[in-house]
Amino acid sequence: MIKVLFICHGNICRSPMAEALFNNHVSKLGLKNDMYSISAATSTEEIGNPIYPPVKKILNQLNIDTSAKKACQVTQAMMDEAEYIIVMDDNNLRNLRYMFNKLDTTKIYKMLNFVDSNEDVADPWYSRDFKLCYEQINTACLALIDYIKNHDLNTKS
Repeated sequence: MIKVLFICHGNICRSPMAEALFNNHVSKLGLKNDMYSISAATSTEEIGNPIYPPVKKILNQLNIDTSAKKACQVTQAMMDEAEYIIVMDDNNLRNLRYMFNKLDTTKIYKMLNFVDSNEDVADPWYSRDFKLCYEQINTACLALIDYIKNHDLNTKS
C-alpha cells in the first residue's frame, strides 16, 4: 500500500483538496487497495478547523464528502510512513526542513513536479482563485497516480 502525504501551510485549502481528489480518483480507478493519501499542515494556525468553504464547495460539486476532515499538523510519524511527501510550494518545503531534523528529501516532491513544472500550486487563500487551484491539483493528482502505477505498482508484480 503506497501512502501519499500532501502538505500545505494550513491544511484547509490545497492539501485537503489534493487528499480528497487523489483518494476519489484512486477509488474510481479501482486502486483503493494499492494507494491512498492523507494531508497535513506545517503551521498550527488552523488545527481542528474544517476545509475552507470555497474548497468544500468545489469538492461537494464533485460529490466528494469532506465533512470529517479537520486540519492537523504534520508529524514525524506521518513523514516516516509516507512513500511520497507532496508539498504545494517552496515555503512548505522550507518549513518541513525547519520542523524536522530527520527529513528524507528523496521522497519529497512539489505537487506540480508531476506535470513537469517546478512552479508552486497557487495558494487560493491569497489569490482567491479556487478554480485555478482545483485545476492544478486535479491534473497533478492524476499524473501522480500514473507515476505511482508506473514506478511502484508495476515493480510489485
